[in-house]
Amino acid sequence: MIDPKTQILATATFDLANEAKMIGFGKDMARLIKSPMIITMRGDLGAGKTTLSRGVLQGLGHRGNVKSPTYTLVEPYELEVGAVYHFDLYRMVDPEELEYMGFADYLLDAALCLIEWPERGEGFIPLADISISIGEANNGRCVTLQGHSNVGRQLVEQLVESGA
Repeated sequence: MIDPKTQILATATFDLANEAKMIGFGKDMARLIKSPMIITMRGDLGAGKTTLSRGVLQGLGHRGNVKSPTYTLVEPYELEVGAVYHFDLYRMVDPEELEYMGFADYLLDAALCLIEWPERGEGFIPLADISISIGEANNGRCVTLQGHSNVGRQLVEQLVESGA
């Protein structure tokens, strides 16, 4: 669940019928991303966090496979927008592991950080520009975005205006 204690400047919910719609939605998001940006994603196993990340990365120009960094914790991409880091914190036992892996350095270098399971890094992850919650809905997915910064708010509002 998205932390209710954080500042919310914009919120929107989208119903996505299938995997192709989730990837398309990620590509729509990618067209609106202004770097640097942190996007966190929450949802149960198999909810579609990596699928959404795949859409974002493809929308930013990545042409290869997008694998979940479950075992490596981070998968780096060098794209036209700059350095993009896809984190999957599911297997983290202690949030301090982020400090040992140099997480703060990734943030300084990143044009975009996509972070799955951010609750596992609580206390070490700064406030996201956009937090995403993915749940089940009518055989598809319900994706809720909350913008916590001005760039996050703008992205959410532009997605709504575009009818994504």
